[in-house]
Amino acid sequence: MRLPRLLLIICAAIGLTSPAWADDGYDLWLRYRPLPTAVRAQLDSRATAIVAGDRPSPMLAAALGELHRGLEGLLGHPIGSGEGSGAILIGTPRSLPVLATLNLPLGKLGGEGYVIRSLALGGKPITVIAANDDRGLLYGSFALLRLVQTGTPLDQVDIVSAPKLTLRVLNHWDNLNGHIERGYAGDSLWDWWKLPDYEDPRYTDYARANASIGINGTVLNNVNAVAASLTPDYIAKAKALADVFRPWGIKVYLSARFTAPIEIGGLTTADPLDPAVAAWWKAKADEIYRSIPDFGGFLVKANSEGQPGPQDYNRTHADGANVLADAVRPHGGIVMYRAFVYAAQDSHQVDRTKQAYDNFKPLDGKFADNVLVQVKNGPLDFQPREPVSALIGAMPKTPLMLEVQITKEYLGQATHAVYMGALFEEVLKWDTFTKGRGTTVAKVLESQKISGIAGVANSGNDRDWSGSTFNQADWYAFGRLAWDPQASSERIAAEWAAMTFTPDPAFVRAVVAMMMTSREAVVNYMTPLGLAHIMGTGHHHGPAPWVHELARAEWNPVYYHQADAIGIGVDRTASGTNAISQYAPPIAKLLANPKTTPENLLLWFHHVPWDYRMKSGRILWDELALHYQTGVDQVVAMQRQWQALKPYVDEERFAKTEAFLTIQLHEAEWWRDACLAYFQTFSKRPLPAGVPAPAHPLSYYQALDFPFAPGH
Repeated sequence: MRLPRLLLIICAAIGLTSPAWADDGYDLWLRYRPLPTAVRAQLDSRATAIVAGDRPSPMLAAALGELHRGLEGLLGHPIGSGEGSGAILIGTPRSLPVLATLNLPLGKLGGEGYVIRSLALGGKPITVIAANDDRGLLYGSFALLRLVQTGTPLDQVDIVSAPKLTLRVLNHWDNLNGHIERGYAGDSLWDWWKLPDYEDPRYTDYARANASIGINGTVLNNVNAVAASLTPDYIAKAKALADVFRPWGIKVYLSARFTAPIEIGGLTTADPLDPAVAAWWKAKADEIYRSIPDFGGFLVKANSEGQPGPQDYNRTHADGANVLADAVRPHGGIVMYRAFVYAAQDSHQVDRTKQAYDNFKPLDGKFADNVLVQVKNGPLDFQPREPVSALIGAMPKTPLMLEVQITKEYLGQATHAVYMGALFEEVLKWDTFTKGRGTTVAKVLESQKISGIAGVANSGNDRDWSGSTFNQADWYAFGRLAWDPQASSERIAAEWAAMTFTPDPAFVRAVVAMMMTSREAVVNYMTPLGLAHIMGTGHHHGPAPWVHELARAEWNPVYYHQADAIGIGVDRTASGTNAISQYAPPIAKLLANPKTTPENLLLWFHHVPWDYRMKSGRILWDELALHYQTGVDQVVAMQRQWQALKPYVDEERFAKTEAFLTIQLHEAEWWRDACLAYFQTFSKRPLPAGVPAPAHPLSYYQALDFPFAPGH
């Protein structure tokens, strides 16, 4: 409920204002609330006017509109009504010739990089946003607003920035019926039924949010694609979205179903080496580009989880990718071909975590030069913690595109506060050793001629976009790390907190501390010490390590923990599946021995006895149980931290986060109790001191059923 305006005025007059206004989270990190008086005064001196060249392009017009919107919100008054004499100059050396006289380092910034510099010109303080292209001006405008929002004095600004990755793309797993696969923030943003005739204003706000963090592409439809997405009706709908997104620097892409030539093309085959199939794909690409001249290209999931693909015709994945790549090549398009594959048949004899490498490594150098092989960060499936996929760095002749999941399919879904930025950074800093020590995932990606990263989007039509305020941080962190994969996730968290709530240092420090422990907490109470994929079947909600009766071995959680009377974990050394052989020799050597394997991945690579002595001096069983308890304790600590921050947060977002932390605690306790009750049937050992007995017998947890859980 909003306070009446008169009451707000009275409260302000007597000094009783607090951040208690209603705030539903719609504005994300682009809130642009008035800054403290002292900060506004400094900004006023440099924001008397915004100067740009004549006849701005639609993209520059978007940038100028955002600058006015942001600065006027932060100042609390219109641009030009302050007492300063300075100005903000925005342009390229062509559009504002004065910029060519300032010796700005634009030479190596490409089309998306920018310079922001404060200096004196004609005796007056100015701040320059300069770039080689309007794309750089757009990103530079948002960067300037970010600096102001986070309290950086403009008289000290001197920034040169350019993205280190070419393609920074969101993958929307959105279906044409409006449902989102693995979506936890309502239904799809795209109202396909009303498109193309009605363009929801929210599409523009979505584009603004993405542009503010440097995202430059979006795949509109689910990787589990239907052929209808490529029909004329849906191409027209995609065109409408592309037209909205274009001024914000965002290209649209479509997921392509491999058998579309049969399903909507009237052919009898989708064999990629059949000339008629190649001709059909070329004609379809031409049709799309006539409607969307800057169409980005196709995303493909093939021969995985029942999807059709080239192997159905005894062809390779390179054959399948290249026929699509040839179709979009004349238009400058690309193909992102997912490496998330595992056999259509039961893989009981083949470690599922090896299959992407086994399928794609032999094809290195056989893909067209406008194909990127899109590789999940881990060899399994977006678990709370996995080792990095061995495929990253192992295909030097093939551009690889990292895929991460922003939506939290396996990490508590919408309600658990788990800062994914910490996970993304851990992946990007993993040393592949593929070209010697220091060859991190980030450096592998950055070294490629075509480079990119994809994030499975967490946005939906919930009013707060992402299902919770703290889920917004994951979207934000993805974009910022896509721009600079070597950036600090902790610093990014501080930016987000300052922009989303308040730049007050006391608040920011406390929230960042909470965020930076949250990912480790979920690993502890779900899958400690390298456990993985022990979630409920289908919906992946809650613990179910006991599931064993599903038709295929790798669909069962028991496949991933292999607990027995001796111990727990999967032997992936030479005596087991030998998955370690896929890694560079220094890593393989490290992982071959449980004593040198990082303990946070121990059970991923080794079947370890219950009495195995850990580095702490405790036996494995005690260590496992205490990790589960630590995860619960960390959520309790997060609750305390959030309660202490109540004076800084508006009532609506505070209450929602408070409620979600309560859910998270209950579910963390459920995870602890259910998993320990089950694993104790094998260990036959008592719980260590400090770990309470499960609240219910194992049969209680095994009987829980969630047929209507989100994400099913």
